[in-house]
Amino acid sequence: MVRTPLTPEERERGERLGRLLRAARGDRSIADVAAEAGVSAETLRKIETGRAPTPAFFTVAALAGALRLSMDELATRCALVAV
Repeated sequence: MVRTPLTPEERERGERLGRLLRAARGDRSIADVAAEAGVSAETLRKIETGRAPTPAFFTVAALAGALRLSMDELATRCALVAV
């Protein structure tokens, strides 16, 4: 299966998500948050650094739960901005 390349806007949205998750993590370690969410530390690291700009919905939901973030807040803060 060939994946369609992401647009610059989609990449920016992924970077926004990563920054938001990193800020919400605060002083907690990647390993602790990843374990609580049930994802690998490498997955969380890739999302936070923008190397995985389109994580699966259930991954985002699990991380939001571990970080006590609402999905509504994530969707609003990571939405594509109309130019």
